[in-house]
Amino acid sequence: MEIVKADEVEIDRCTQCRGLWFDGRELEKLRRRPGVAVIDTGDASVGKKFNEIDRISCPRCTTTMVRMVAPDQPHIWFERCSVRGGSYLDAGEFRDYVSSSPLDLFRWIFSPPRR
Repeated sequence: MEIVKADEVEIDRCTQCRGLWFDGRELEKLRRRPGVAVIDTGDASVGKKFNEIDRISCPRCTTTMVRMVAPDQPHIWFERCSVRGGSYLDAGEFRDYVSSSPLDLFRWIFSPPRR
């Protein structure tokens, strides 16, 4: 992992897959801030492949994380640690998460079913 800064908040980014780890409430804190999507430098097609993995361990405490669905963008699946409260988004997911649009309704309709 490498540390990247967004509005003075330190985020961890995987140097291999480019996924992003947000401690505690950092994800919610950064979501509405302009320009923060630049920290998500990963290829969304690679992130989509990694999104198929459903058993991911927390990088902080190794607990198996819980798969979550973004409430207002249900096509986005991410993982959250039930112990530490951190969130992990695959490459491309954070860019999508911070840029909601009316097209998200169509993405939701055509999203594969949850497992």
